[in-house]
Amino acid sequence: MVPRRAAVRAVSIAALTIMLAWIGGGQAWLGRIDPALALPILALPMLLLAVWHRGEAAALRWRTLVAALVALAVMQALLGLMLAGSAAWLQLALVIAAGAAAGFVADRVVQWRRQRSLLPWLAGMALVIGGFAAGHLLLAGLYRPAAALVGTRAATMLTGLPLRWSGSGDIAAIIANGAGDDPALVRLEAMGPLSLVDSIVDPVPPPGGALLIAHPRALAPQELVAIDAFVRGGGKAVVLADALSGWPARHPLGDPRNPPVTSLLTPLLGHWGVTLGAAPNDDDGVQSIDIDGARLRLASAGAFERLPLTCRTFADRRIARCPIGAGEAWLVGDADLLFAPLWSPLVPGAAHLRRADTIEWLAARLWPGAGVAVFQPLWIRARAG
Repeated sequence: MVPRRAAVRAVSIAALTIMLAWIGGGQAWLGRIDPALALPILALPMLLLAVWHRGEAAALRWRTLVAALVALAVMQALLGLMLAGSAAWLQLALVIAAGAAAGFVADRVVQWRRQRSLLPWLAGMALVIGGFAAGHLLLAGLYRPAAALVGTRAATMLTGLPLRWSGSGDIAAIIANGAGDDPALVRLEAMGPLSLVDSIVDPVPPPGGALLIAHPRALAPQELVAIDAFVRGGGKAVVLADALSGWPARHPLGDPRNPPVTSLLTPLLGHWGVTLGAAPNDDDGVQSIDIDGARLRLASAGAFERLPLTCRTFADRRIARCPIGAGEAWLVGDADLLFAPLWSPLVPGAAHLRRADTIEWLAARLWPGAGVAVFQPLWIRARAG
């Protein structure tokens, strides 16, 4: 049994850990309730618990540590189940194991006999700082999505968005500073082989490959026929068709180098029995939606007003998955899905602190086995998909 005073301390430490994970761990900022986000901050509450029990017997200190970890597991599991419908048991098990290790080391530091020296204080600081760095390094590996296997067929991308040479339209600047590709293109090319083309007719996407059509400019009739034949022949396609694109224009209004303002895929969609409605006038904000556990963020997305009965819809018909002949097409009423500020990590370079699964979701549809990681974000419920 744990005395009442020790039990209160154990529950207090568990509550403090939950609060630190919510704020300092990034759960609140990311819209996630991942237990694993507590890993980098575990050392601090465990050190505080050890300080509280500096003069207690060893048996009581270990019972209190166990009680704190049990309370932490129960609190975090309840939060996950209430806010996201899952406790993420694998993540939770890792957190409890790491908490036990941090608690043991913290106890050894606090019980150090040379209390009058600075060494215990320096060791405590090293534990907190080292635990923070090691925790983030571990999370970066556990959340890192798998890339396409070597030998996977290249996906073909056709787009009117300024993804290649996005830094400047000045050729001299491109030569001096490099291409400056858009972050979306950089991340996609890191996930799997990608061929960015100007025409879908020459070269034709390889059989069994995948096609990403992201808000292209007006396509010639033979290109529309080629896309339809590719999908009906068993190909996979992801089509981003925006009724009103919010992609920033780098050139004066009316300049053909800017991305199209509205979707020019109406002939293709109409041939598939699909009609994309106008963008809502009263929806200027960013909308988070969930599809099979993946979080996507849309900006003023249009809804598909007409779809074949065989299509499965998500997010109030803003996204649809439709069988087309022997193939399938994912239809998204928003090309701003690729806009980097909607999906970039909270901290630049820390991909495990991402705010959306956009690139991972696209990669999983373009290359078999890509986009999957050991740990997946546990998103706080948004709109039902």
